[in-house]
Amino acid sequence: MRRASYIRHEKLSDLMGRINYISSGEEQEHLYAVYQTQPEEYWRELAKENRGSFFRSGTSGTCIEAREFIVALPEVYYKNGWDPDKVLKHFVESFRKEYGAECIAALHHNHDMNNYHIHLIYSEREKLEEPVIKKATRNMYFDPDGRHLRTKKEATVNGELMPGYTMVRKGEVYEKHLFEKKSPVFKQKNFTAQAKRFFTDLMNQPLRDDQKLQVFPKNSPYLATKKIGKNNPKAEEIRRTNDLRRRWNFQVDHALKRGAPPDSLLTVRRELITKPAAESIKRSGGSKAPDKYDSILVRAVLMITEMCRTLNRYGRETWAEAWGEALEKLMQLAVERIDFRINGHVRNDRNNRDAR
Repeated sequence: MRRASYIRHEKLSDLMGRINYISSGEEQEHLYAVYQTQPEEYWRELAKENRGSFFRSGTSGTCIEAREFIVALPEVYYKNGWDPDKVLKHFVESFRKEYGAECIAALHHNHDMNNYHIHLIYSEREKLEEPVIKKATRNMYFDPDGRHLRTKKEATVNGELMPGYTMVRKGEVYEKHLFEKKSPVFKQKNFTAQAKRFFTDLMNQPLRDDQKLQVFPKNSPYLATKKIGKNNPKAEEIRRTNDLRRRWNFQVDHALKRGAPPDSLLTVRRELITKPAAESIKRSGGSKAPDKYDSILVRAVLMITEMCRTLNRYGRETWAEAWGEALEKLMQLAVERIDFRINGHVRNDRNNRDAR
C-alpha cells in the first residue's frame, strides 16, 4: 500500500486570529513562506460580511468566517531544497484556478521539524465588482444583536430607544454587501474528498513513483493511522494503536498481492474488527475503550497472519480461490489455532506459577 496523504479540512470561526497565527514569525518557530491572493483588508471585510450574514439569519451555533486545508507535504520537498515561496505559490494558485477561491497560506515546519506542511485558508465568497448598498425607505430599528425589528414599539420605551437598540433613519444605509453569497461548490458533500485528491495529485507531480502518495481509500480493508498532534496527552496510546494498524495493513497488502479478492478482505475486516469493536462499545454503554480496541486489533492481526500463513504453501490460484470461496472455513481454522495458542500459554503460565 502506498503511503497515504494527510489533508485536513477545518472550519474557521476567528479568521483574522487564524491568519495571524499561521503567518506570524512570532507564533511559528519555523515559518518559511506566506502567500496571499488578496490584501489583509479583504480578509477583514470577509470576516465582517460573514458575521453580518450569520446574525441576520438568526441561526444558532457558530459563525463560519472561512475554511482551511492543512496539507502535509512529503519531507522530500524540504530535503531537496525546493524553494518554499515557489512551492507555496504553486499550491495556492493551483487551488485558486481549480475552485475560483481567494486564498491566504503559509508553509512551515512544526516544532519537532518532522511535519512540513501548508495551511491554506480560502474564501467561500466572491467579491462583488460593485458593493450592494441598501437604504432605509423608513425609519428602521435593530436589537443589540443587529437583528431588524418590525415595529418601533419593540425598540423603544416612551418613545426613547432602549439601551443597546439602534435606529437607522429613512434614506440612510442600513446594509452593505461586498461579497456574493457563499458558493454552493464548497457545500457539496464530495467537495472535501475531491479537494484531497486534488492536493494529493499536486503533491505527486514532482515525485518519483516510489515516493508518490495516495488518498486513503474509503471502503477498503485497510485501517487508517491517526495523526499525533503537538503535546497530545494520548500520544503513546495512539502510537501503540497505529503500530497495530500498520501490522494489519501489512498483512492485507500481502493477501492482496497473492490474489485475495478485495471484497473478501472487507468481510475479514468486518468480522474481525468492525463487529467486535461495535459490540464492545455497546457493552460499555456507548463509550470507547482504547485498551479493548487494541485487544481486538491484536487478535485480528494474529488471525489474518494465521490465515496468510495457512495459505502460503499454496499457489496463487488456490490462494485466491480459498479466500473467495472458503473464507468462513479459513477464518474458523485461524480462530481455533489462535485460541489454542493463547490457552496453551495461559496453561503453561499457570503450571509454572504452581510449580514455584
